[in-house]
Amino acid sequence: MHQDSLGSINIISSPTLPFSQACENNKDAILTVLQDVLKHSTHVLEIGSGTGQHSVYFSPKLPHLQWQTSDVATNHATIKAWHEAYPAPNLYGPLPFNLLVDSLPISLASKQSYDAVFTANTMHIIAWSLVEKLFALVGYALPLNGKLVLYGPFNDNGSYTSEGNRQFDAMLRQCDVNSGIRDKEAIIKLATTHHLALLTTHKMPANNQLMVFKKTR
Repeated sequence: MHQDSLGSINIISSPTLPFSQACENNKDAILTVLQDVLKHSTHVLEIGSGTGQHSVYFSPKLPHLQWQTSDVATNHATIKAWHEAYPAPNLYGPLPFNLLVDSLPISLASKQSYDAVFTANTMHIIAWSLVEKLFALVGYALPLNGKLVLYGPFNDNGSYTSEGNRQFDAMLRQCDVNSGIRDKEAIIKLATTHHLALLTTHKMPANNQLMVFKKTR
Protein backbone atom coordinates (compact mmCIF):
# COMPACT_ATOMS: atom_id res chain seq x y z
CA MET A 1 0.00 0.00 0.00
CA HIS A 2 1.36 3.40 -0.92
CA GLN A 3 1.72 6.00 1.77
CA ASP A 4 -1.28 8.27 2.22
CA SER A 5 -1.86 11.33 4.35
CA LEU A 6 -4.55 10.88 6.99
CA GLY A 7 -4.51 14.22 8.71
CA SER A 8 -1.34 13.92 10.75
CA ILE A 9 -1.35 10.14 10.35
CA ASN A 10 0.25 8.18 7.55
CA ILE A 11 -1.33 4.87 6.56
CA ILE A 12 1.45 2.48 5.60
CA SER A 13 1.00 -1.08 4.46
CA SER A 14 0.98 -3.53 7.34
CA PRO A 15 0.82 -7.32 7.19
CA THR A 16 -1.48 -7.23 10.22
CA LEU A 17 -4.14 -5.11 8.50
CA PRO A 18 -6.13 -6.71 5.65
CA PHE A 19 -6.11 -4.33 2.71
CA SER A 20 -8.72 -3.57 0.05
CA GLN A 21 -7.64 -1.70 -3.07
CA ALA A 22 -11.30 -0.89 -3.80
CA CYS A 23 -11.38 1.18 -0.59
CA GLU A 24 -8.35 3.15 -1.69
CA ASN A 25 -9.65 3.90 -5.19
CA ASN A 26 -11.01 7.44 -5.46
CA LYS A 27 -11.06 8.01 -1.69
CA ASP A 28 -9.93 11.62 -2.11
CA ALA A 29 -12.54 12.25 -4.82
CA ILE A 30 -15.21 10.73 -2.56
CA LEU A 31 -14.04 12.82 0.39
CA THR A 32 -14.34 16.03 -1.64
CA VAL A 33 -18.02 15.27 -2.28
CA LEU A 34 -18.69 14.20 1.32
CA GLN A 35 -17.18 17.42 2.65
CA ASP A 36 -19.79 19.33 0.66
CA VAL A 37 -22.95 17.21 0.82
CA LEU A 38 -22.54 16.22 4.49
CA LYS A 39 -21.46 19.61 5.81
CA HIS A 40 -24.76 20.04 7.65
CA SER A 41 -25.06 16.40 8.77
CA THR A 42 -24.11 15.22 12.23
CA HIS A 43 -24.32 11.42 12.31
CA VAL A 44 -23.59 9.10 9.39
CA LEU A 45 -24.13 5.35 9.22
CA GLU A 46 -21.70 3.55 6.91
CA ILE A 47 -23.31 0.39 5.56
CA GLY A 48 -20.88 -2.34 4.53
CA SER A 49 -17.74 -0.90 6.10
CA GLY A 50 -15.63 -3.78 4.74
CA THR A 51 -12.08 -3.54 6.03
CA GLY A 52 -12.75 -0.22 7.76
CA GLN A 53 -10.33 1.73 5.56
CA HIS A 54 -12.91 4.27 4.44
CA SER A 55 -13.99 4.97 8.00
CA VAL A 56 -10.48 5.68 9.28
CA TYR A 57 -9.75 7.91 6.29
CA PHE A 58 -12.98 9.93 6.25
CA SER A 59 -13.79 10.35 9.94
CA PRO A 60 -10.84 12.56 10.99
CA LYS A 61 -11.33 14.71 7.89
CA LEU A 62 -15.02 15.16 8.76
CA PRO A 63 -14.69 15.97 12.48
CA HIS A 64 -18.19 17.46 12.70
CA LEU A 65 -19.66 14.01 11.96
CA GLN A 66 -20.15 10.98 14.18
CA TRP A 67 -19.09 8.12 11.88
CA GLN A 68 -20.82 4.83 12.70
CA THR A 69 -19.53 1.71 10.96
CA SER A 70 -21.56 -1.46 10.32
CA ASP A 71 -21.17 -4.79 8.54
CA VAL A 72 -21.78 -8.49 8.89
CA ALA A 73 -20.17 -9.91 12.02
CA THR A 74 -17.42 -11.75 10.11
CA ASN A 75 -15.90 -8.40 9.08
CA HIS A 76 -15.86 -6.82 12.53
CA ALA A 77 -12.42 -8.00 13.59
CA THR A 78 -10.82 -6.39 10.54
CA ILE A 79 -12.72 -3.12 11.03
CA LYS A 80 -11.73 -3.01 14.70
CA ALA A 81 -8.08 -3.64 13.78
CA TRP A 82 -8.06 -0.62 11.47
CA HIS A 83 -9.80 1.48 14.13
CA GLU A 84 -7.22 0.48 16.73
CA ALA A 85 -4.40 1.38 14.35
CA TYR A 86 -5.94 4.73 13.33
CA PRO A 87 -8.38 5.86 16.04
CA ALA A 88 -10.49 9.01 15.82
CA PRO A 89 -12.72 10.54 18.51
CA ASN A 90 -15.73 10.64 16.18
CA LEU A 91 -15.33 7.06 14.91
CA TYR A 92 -17.49 4.25 16.29
CA GLY A 93 -16.87 0.52 16.18
CA PRO A 94 -18.91 -1.70 13.88
CA LEU A 95 -22.52 -2.60 14.57
CA PRO A 96 -23.81 -5.96 13.31
CA PHE A 97 -25.84 -5.52 10.14
CA ASN A 98 -26.88 -8.34 7.83
CA LEU A 99 -29.44 -7.24 5.24
CA LEU A 100 -30.81 -10.77 5.04
CA VAL A 101 -32.16 -10.67 8.59
CA ASP A 102 -31.55 -7.31 10.26
CA SER A 103 -33.20 -3.93 10.47
CA LEU A 104 -31.04 -0.81 10.32
CA PRO A 105 -28.70 -0.95 13.35
CA ILE A 106 -29.16 1.56 16.14
CA SER A 107 -26.10 3.34 17.47
CA LEU A 108 -26.03 3.11 21.26
CA ALA A 109 -22.64 4.76 21.59
CA SER A 110 -23.34 8.15 20.01
CA LYS A 111 -26.91 8.60 21.32
CA GLN A 112 -27.92 10.24 18.06
CA SER A 113 -30.22 9.35 15.17
CA TYR A 114 -28.67 9.03 11.73
CA ASP A 115 -29.18 11.95 9.38
CA ALA A 116 -26.94 10.47 6.66
CA VAL A 117 -26.09 7.05 5.25
CA PHE A 118 -22.99 6.23 3.20
CA THR A 119 -22.30 2.99 1.36
CA ALA A 120 -19.55 2.18 -1.12
CA ASN A 121 -19.12 -0.74 -3.51
CA THR A 122 -22.15 -2.61 -2.20
CA MET A 123 -24.95 -2.28 -4.76
CA HIS A 124 -23.28 -4.61 -7.27
CA ILE A 125 -22.36 -7.22 -4.65
CA ILE A 126 -25.76 -7.86 -3.06
CA ALA A 127 -28.85 -9.30 -4.76
CA TRP A 128 -31.43 -6.85 -6.15
CA SER A 129 -33.93 -7.93 -3.49
CA LEU A 130 -31.45 -6.76 -0.86
CA VAL A 131 -30.88 -3.49 -2.71
CA GLU A 132 -34.65 -2.99 -2.45
CA LYS A 133 -34.58 -3.80 1.26
CA LEU A 134 -31.69 -1.41 1.87
CA PHE A 135 -33.58 1.48 0.25
CA ALA A 136 -36.70 0.63 2.23
CA LEU A 137 -34.79 0.66 5.52
CA VAL A 138 -32.87 3.84 4.74
CA GLY A 139 -35.96 5.62 3.41
CA TYR A 140 -37.82 4.79 6.61
CA ALA A 141 -34.98 5.72 8.99
CA LEU A 142 -33.72 8.98 7.54
CA PRO A 143 -35.32 12.21 8.71
CA LEU A 144 -36.56 14.91 6.34
CA ASN A 145 -33.62 16.22 4.28
CA GLY A 146 -31.41 13.32 5.41
CA LYS A 147 -28.80 12.22 2.87
CA LEU A 148 -28.01 8.88 1.25
CA VAL A 149 -24.67 8.67 -0.57
CA LEU A 150 -23.92 5.74 -2.90
CA TYR A 151 -20.53 5.08 -4.49
CA GLY A 152 -19.60 2.44 -7.03
CA PRO A 153 -19.92 1.41 -10.67
CA PHE A 154 -23.30 1.99 -12.33
CA ASN A 155 -24.62 1.57 -15.86
CA ASP A 156 -26.00 4.59 -17.75
CA ASN A 157 -29.24 3.98 -19.67
CA GLY A 158 -28.69 0.23 -19.49
CA SER A 159 -25.19 0.43 -20.99
CA TYR A 160 -21.78 -0.15 -19.45
CA THR A 161 -19.71 3.00 -19.06
CA SER A 162 -16.49 1.18 -19.99
CA GLU A 163 -15.15 -2.13 -21.24
CA GLY A 164 -13.59 -2.61 -17.82
CA ASN A 165 -17.01 -2.39 -16.19
CA ARG A 166 -18.39 -4.87 -18.71
CA GLN A 167 -15.69 -7.37 -17.78
CA PHE A 168 -16.17 -6.68 -14.08
CA ASP A 169 -19.92 -7.30 -14.39
CA ALA A 170 -19.30 -10.63 -16.15
CA MET A 171 -16.96 -11.69 -13.36
CA LEU A 172 -19.51 -10.72 -10.70
CA ARG A 173 -22.31 -12.66 -12.37
CA GLN A 174 -20.08 -15.69 -12.87
CA CYS A 175 -19.45 -15.74 -9.12
CA ASP A 176 -23.07 -14.99 -8.18
CA VAL A 177 -25.92 -14.72 -10.69
CA ASN A 178 -27.74 -12.36 -8.31
CA SER A 179 -24.96 -9.78 -8.29
CA GLY A 180 -23.92 -7.34 -11.03
CA ILE A 181 -23.55 -3.67 -11.87
CA ARG A 182 -26.89 -1.91 -11.45
CA ASP A 183 -28.56 0.48 -13.86
CA LYS A 184 -28.47 3.97 -12.45
CA GLU A 185 -32.01 4.65 -13.68
CA ALA A 186 -33.32 1.60 -11.76
CA ILE A 187 -31.62 2.84 -8.60
CA ILE A 188 -33.13 6.30 -9.00
CA LYS A 189 -36.60 4.86 -9.63
CA LEU A 190 -36.31 2.64 -6.57
CA ALA A 191 -35.18 5.58 -4.46
CA THR A 192 -38.21 7.67 -5.39
CA THR A 193 -40.55 4.95 -4.08
CA HIS A 194 -39.00 5.53 -0.66
CA HIS A 195 -39.11 9.36 -0.82
CA LEU A 196 -35.43 9.69 -1.70
CA ALA A 197 -34.83 12.20 -4.49
CA LEU A 198 -31.62 12.33 -6.49
CA LEU A 199 -29.72 15.55 -5.79
CA THR A 200 -26.51 15.07 -7.74
CA THR A 201 -24.46 12.51 -9.62
CA HIS A 202 -20.69 12.83 -9.58
CA LYS A 203 -18.46 11.11 -12.12
CA MET A 204 -15.56 9.48 -10.34
CA PRO A 205 -12.24 8.32 -11.81
CA ALA A 206 -11.99 4.73 -13.10
CA ASN A 207 -15.59 4.67 -14.37
CA ASN A 208 -17.29 4.88 -10.98
CA GLN A 209 -20.04 7.24 -9.89
CA LEU A 210 -21.28 8.79 -6.67
CA MET A 211 -24.98 9.54 -6.25
CA VAL A 212 -26.47 11.74 -3.54
CA PHE A 213 -30.12 11.42 -2.51
CA LYS A 214 -32.20 13.52 -0.11
CA LYS A 215 -35.19 12.39 1.96
CA THR A 216 -38.14 14.49 0.79
CA ARG A 217 -40.83 13.54 3.30
